[in-house]
Order: sequence, then structure tokens, then C-alpha cells
Amino acid sequence: MGVWQKILFYFKATLAVTVLSACALYGVIASVILTCIGQQRLAQWTTARSFYHVVGAVLGIDVRVINAENLEKLPAIFVSNHQSALDILMLGRTFPQGCTVTAKKSLKWVPFLGWFMALSGTLFLDRGNREKSVRTLNKALRQLHSEKRGLWIFPEGTRSHSSKICLLPFKKGAFHLAQQGKIPIIPVAVSNTSTLLSSKYKVFNRGVITVKVLDPIPTADLKPEDVGALTNKVRDLLQKEIEQLGYSEAIVDTDLPPEAKSVLTSSSEVSDVSDAEQDDSTSSKDTVEEVVETLEHEEEDGEQAEDRDVAEAE
Repeated sequence: MGVWQKILFYFKATLAVTVLSACALYGVIASVILTCIGQQRLAQWTTARSFYHVVGAVLGIDVRVINAENLEKLPAIFVSNHQSALDILMLGRTFPQGCTVTAKKSLKWVPFLGWFMALSGTLFLDRGNREKSVRTLNKALRQLHSEKRGLWIFPEGTRSHSSKICLLPFKKGAFHLAQQGKIPIIPVAVSNTSTLLSSKYKVFNRGVITVKVLDPIPTADLKPEDVGALTNKVRDLLQKEIEQLGYSEAIVDTDLPPEAKSVLTSSSEVSDVSDAEQDDSTSSKDTVEEVVETLEHEEEDGEQAEDRDVAEAE
């Protein structure tokens, strides 16, 4: 990779952080206003859309959704592969109205982002207070049913940062929660985004992320001992779908990961900007208390990856 490509990577990374912070500030303001008029359930949706429209336009990255109608089949628990900071952009396009996420309580105090999350109804789990976390999830299950809302969980528990088309082992928190609440699981497969963003290889390109929303999987008749099989079923299904989706389409401004280079340079998925110019053309747990423990471990596993993202962006 040349010096210019490295400079471009760091410039785009800095720009992305700046724009994301601005959108989070918008989220704070929108959350206050929507809460005052009794529409807090729309706060995360409207902020997610701002991420998609603003950040997507600035970075030159679009999101194509297949079977978008399945996003409206609520109540549901959405599960998808977790790859990089571009997952925020993917959520910006797909996040349905009334949907929310879980997060560790310490994020509540992060300027702008944490304030927005707190004001918009994020489900914060307090590791120091198990009883309070259980009440939070029990309330969430009731809201999912009564208000036909959604909950989005990444069962890998941490970002994979993988330039290979694969999944990390799934944790079972989302599936325990779905079984206990008798709420359908909606798997969401996302094309590998390492061709658009990879801190390891200093990749930051324009392009298109493809998302496929699969049909809901019912859980009404499942028993606690069925959770393991459900987890494996959904993981196998998503693995098959992401293999079919392959790598995200890229316009190469910086570079490509070596794993993707041999595949994409021989296909029509990649448009090289310089060439175009030259041519002039994974236990069975059955209580909400245990689900809290599982989700907390998932958040904890993700901390090191989050810290790594910040360090690499800087």
C-alpha cells in the first residue's frame, strides 16, 4: 500500500468519527423532543436513519436490503453477524421503528453517544446489580409483546473483524430470551464488509453492503432444552447466507484484504478507481437471570474489540 492510500485511510477514519459524533448529538436532541411528545420509541429509529443518510453519503457507502418487508414483522428479536464499525451504517438502514439494543451501563456516560442511548430507551444491563438487570429484561419482553417492538442482538458477542467469510461461535443469550418470551427470531445476514473497512489492512473504500433479512423463526413451541439446537440452526443458516452474499461490492480507493483480493479481482464485484480512470469508463439456561449473565458476558467480550477500534481509528 502506498503512502497516499494510508493517508486516505486515516483521513476517512477521522471523518467517520466526526460525522458519527454529530449524528449522536442529533440523537440526543431528537430523543429529548420525542420523549416530550410521547414518541421515545422512534428515537433510535430516527437517529439510525441519520447515520445511514449522512454517514453513508459522506463515506460513499450504500446499503442494499433484500426482503426488507421482514423487518416489519414485529415483535421479534433480530440477530445478525457482527463485523466492524460499519455495522452502525447497516443498522442505520435496517433498524425498524420501535426497535432497541442492549448495552453495558457504563456506556450511558459516554458523551453524545451514551447520552443518546440513555435518552432513547436503550436496555442498559448493570453488572453490579443482577436483580435490576433481570427486571430490565423482563420489562423488555413485556414491551416487545404489548407494543410490537424489536430487539437487536449480535450473538457473536464481539466484532469479528474478519476478512474471511465466516462467523464466530454464537452465544445463546438472544435465543434464551426469544424462547422465554415466545418471540420469533429474525436472522439478518450481512455481506463481508472487510472490502470496505479493515483497520488491520488500512482499507477504507466506497461501495455497497448487501443485507438479507430472513423469514422469522417461531419459538412459541420451544422448550428451554431446545435453545441449543435453535442457536445452531440459526448460525448454520446465517453462515450459508453470508457465503452466498460474499464480499461487499467495493470501489477501491485504498486497498483490499489479501483474502478478498484473489476472489474479487477475478469477479465483477470490484471496480478499481485507477483502472476506470485509465480506461475512461454458541449450554441450556432457562431463566431470565441466566440470560442476563449470558448477555453481560457478551458485552464484556466486546469491550476489548471496542477499545481496539478506538485505538486504530486514532
